[in-house]
Amino acid sequence: MSSFLKKIKYISLLLALILQQLNLKAQTVNKIESLISKMTLEEKVGQMTNLTIGRIASEVGDSLVIDKEKLRDVMLTHKVGSFQNVIGHAYSLQNWHNMLNEIQTINMKESRLKIPLLYAIDAVHGADYTLGSTIFPHNLGLAASRNTDLVKLAAQITAKEVRASGIRYNFSPVLDAGRQVLWPRLAETFGEDINLVTKMGLAEIAGYEGTDLKSINSVAACMKHFIGYSSPTSGKDRSSALIPDITLREFFLPSFAAAVKAGTRTVMVNSAEVNGIPVHASKYLLTDVLRKELGFKGVVISDWEDVKKLTERHRISTSYKEAVFASVDAGIDLCIVPMDLDFSKYLIELVQEKRIPIARINESVRRVLQLKEDLGLFDNPYVEQEAIKNFARPEYQNTALDAARETITLLKNKNNVLPLSKDKKIFITGPGAKSLTTLNGAWTYSWQGTNPNYFSKRQLTITQAIQQKAKNISYALGTDFKGGKDEIAMAVEAAKDADEIIVCLGEDAYAETPGNIEDLELPENQLKLVVELSKLNKPIIAVFTEGRPRIIRKIEPLLSGIILAYWPGEKGADAIADVLFGDYNPSGKLPITYPKYPNSLITYDHKYLDEVFESAAPQIYSEEFYPQFPFGFGLSYTTFDYSSISFSADKLKANGSITVKVTITNSGKIAGKETVEMYSSDLIASITPSVKRLRDFTKIYLEPGQSKVVTFKLSAKDLAFVGKDLKWRTEAGDFNISIGNQKKTLIYSAQ
Repeated sequence: MSSFLKKIKYISLLLALILQQLNLKAQTVNKIESLISKMTLEEKVGQMTNLTIGRIASEVGDSLVIDKEKLRDVMLTHKVGSFQNVIGHAYSLQNWHNMLNEIQTINMKESRLKIPLLYAIDAVHGADYTLGSTIFPHNLGLAASRNTDLVKLAAQITAKEVRASGIRYNFSPVLDAGRQVLWPRLAETFGEDINLVTKMGLAEIAGYEGTDLKSINSVAACMKHFIGYSSPTSGKDRSSALIPDITLREFFLPSFAAAVKAGTRTVMVNSAEVNGIPVHASKYLLTDVLRKELGFKGVVISDWEDVKKLTERHRISTSYKEAVFASVDAGIDLCIVPMDLDFSKYLIELVQEKRIPIARINESVRRVLQLKEDLGLFDNPYVEQEAIKNFARPEYQNTALDAARETITLLKNKNNVLPLSKDKKIFITGPGAKSLTTLNGAWTYSWQGTNPNYFSKRQLTITQAIQQKAKNISYALGTDFKGGKDEIAMAVEAAKDADEIIVCLGEDAYAETPGNIEDLELPENQLKLVVELSKLNKPIIAVFTEGRPRIIRKIEPLLSGIILAYWPGEKGADAIADVLFGDYNPSGKLPITYPKYPNSLITYDHKYLDEVFESAAPQIYSEEFYPQFPFGFGLSYTTFDYSSISFSADKLKANGSITVKVTITNSGKIAGKETVEMYSSDLIASITPSVKRLRDFTKIYLEPGQSKVVTFKLSAKDLAFVGKDLKWRTEAGDFNISIGNQKKTLIYSAQ
């Protein structure tokens, strides 16, 4: 066959495939439109209503039991189309299967139109509401790994285990940029830099959704919380934020814009308010920006009870009915009620009163039905038996260990005290030493993650993991997380014979509002433990397991070594022990600026003016930005040398790009991974520029003496900022490009 005929055949096959896909899409559209045409108003509004499972079920022992009478009332009488959540804790795989099949069986046999139910869950660091699932580090730790492939793999495993549980919709990932370190949901973010958040978030979404939502390997993702939720002025959860439009668009919107472009199916709305307007009632943000500007076509879902809170907390609506009007008019498609059915009642009244057009209702119903179709629920609404084989596979534990290892960030190693010798006498103390909850953090088999009775029996504490490495180990509690127990004197006495001391500090598990704090300082009792131990004049290594950076300024000089493990998941203790004894070379890099003072909480990409303090007369200034540890910081047990930076061209032009190269050499004696980060600094701009911005990063592995050339591609778009007109722009001028300890000036010309 000639080359020409081969091309014709290939083109014909391609056209046939395209026509087939178009035909399938048309059939789906026709099916959904046919359903909508048959639905009553009550059935349509039911598809826009989401209830918590506690509305129709109760816990008997450790199992969830459906009340069939209540189920029939909400599902058949009130036409509710989706459920979510648990009541108090995680359930067994079999319990999930029994419960979900029972719901779908009654629905498919007794409902008029046989529209399958949709179930959703918060699986934010593993399938954390199914007993025996794999628990990974929280996102903040994963961001420290700077390993997008690892993030995607962890998400793929989570998707498989959620789908194996019979659930197809996951309220994850958090795409909020974590720029307020007091915020109790910081651990759920990928850190403070929007570029880092975007790349990590896209990797997680790709892991969840795959290429086909009907696959037993996939679940629908939910980008949350649109938008500005993570930067409350007070630092408290679900509290107001003041974010100028330029800041909102440059430092918060890009992660959501990228996720929309990637085809993410759903978005959850910010529970709080931005600039005095609750986002659940913001037609500007939910319709003008999200729908029209970004082009989002999927489902917009409310957060827990947040429509009702427009009246009760925000006080912008005179009644619940008016709150329903405001939220649906703004753009809400699916409301997590979660307990009552007044949302449905009032929405029906609003349509009957012609305040909300039926066309607006049809839009939302169409999106919800499309999601159910994409997930394969119309094909098979029941638990997919072939998916069960994907649950709790042994190799998942290896990924959890890899993830925990790569998150760990070595922040201090005075006189190379680490790694420790396995032959020395080691004393272990502190509230985290024998705690499992501080390793797993929030959302682990319960909302707060504070009940270890549901944890895997195979999970080790930090003390147990260390005992597997070294023989001469002793332990005393010292103190607990909040100071309820004071056994510090006993700990000091027990530490006298030790060669080295490991003190395990930080935070216990918490989630959302219960994690609000008044003081970012590490609790006084934990500080006191270190101070008293320091009087022994022995090396002290601190291991921090925490969801946010607690301030350690008062004790940092007393510590010889500092390891930050974040909330590292069920293999966290193993990973910590591996790093402590040198069986793994740490490579984590801080995804946040670790503050030194509680009243100096600014991000690395702050403005130049934030660094200048005028003390008295004119021209007397001092630089004031000295965090405890800077964004991107993290030590290794080896050393890496950076060559000078080279550009492929002297100038960057508007429609072109250049390559930026640097050679990295492992100049130490052991192999290691190094994250190579490229920053830019805009020297002069019409909007005051940040001191520097992370533009790209990659992670490499080098044997001792090995070198690698790292190449980044840089275009004008990569140097852009949001201007006075709220549009992205790149202005001609000089930019400093920095990689490691190297810096070079780049000239950008718009011509």
